Amino acid sequence: MNQIELKALAKINLGLDVLGRRENGYHDVRMVMQTIYLYDEVKLTKKKESGIELTTNLGFLPTGDTNIAYKAANLLIEEFGISEGVKIVLNKHIPVAAGLAGGSSDAAAVLFGMNRMFGLHLQQKDLMERGVKLGADVPYCIMRGTVLAEGIGEELSVLPAMPKCTVLIAKPPVSVSTKVVYEALDSEEIIEHPDIDALIEGLKQKDLHRISENMGNVLEDVTIPMHPVIEELKQVMRENGAIGAMMSGSGPTVFGLFENRAAAREAQRKIRESGLTKQVYVTNVHNVRPASYSQYLKDKK
Repeated sequence: MNQIELKALAKINLGLDVLGRRENGYHDVRMVMQTIYLYDEVKLTKKKESGIELTTNLGFLPTGDTNIAYKAANLLIEEFGISEGVKIVLNKHIPVAAGLAGGSSDAAAVLFGMNRMFGLHLQQKDLMERGVKLGADVPYCIMRGTVLAEGIGEELSVLPAMPKCTVLIAKPPVSVSTKVVYEALDSEEIIEHPDIDALIEGLKQKDLHRISENMGNVLEDVTIPMHPVIEELKQVMRENGAIGAMMSGSGPTVFGLFENRAAAREAQRKIRESGLTKQVYVTNVHNVRPASYSQYLKDKK
């Protein structure tokens, strides 16, 4: 195999709680993660010459060794002594620095693709062990689906699949630093924690309304005061049929859950007309786990 084309899927957080801070600066979290069908296209091609060549459709992204996808390839090349090189082409569709794990998902796809292309014979758990060295979200992006993440995000437990629904994604034109958000959270006492157990019970019952009622993200208390547009987007979604709306990760992306796709389309139109953001997408939850190779492959046109 000399070339492989993959899809790196985005995630949202249905629930995000922070339990404490470790001495090394990492935070103990309890999160419910969900894959959505919004993805970057990742193309890997073998090169006879050694080294990594990375290109992307977004000119502002780094293409050297600070890019997490580059780091993923380099990790396996160094560990397994791979003499050949690899060319990585990232066609980005997931908004950048948005709380949707786009970079982590790109790295996960590179690990998966390199494993297949170079015949490394690593199992999913092996890839996940290597992924956590790159970032806390990478193991989840390898696993995908509906998952409880604990520890720093690397302790993963499979949950009942999220009920089918339409998801509206809106990324406002502001930048949020995850590091800054968590540092600001450290200086405040968390007053209200989301009920992650009630959220999980909603998943067990396949009750979309109970899931929506129990969604919560403690980081909203930090990020929304910095960027009030996040609350405005949540409000527009609720006013136009979302049964639940919340910020994903450290933000600034907002997602809304809809039972009716037409309502999600109308909310998308209203958001664009409001001028709050142009980056707004209608998609859906994605529950098919990548137990098989084909789940990673890019759709053939």
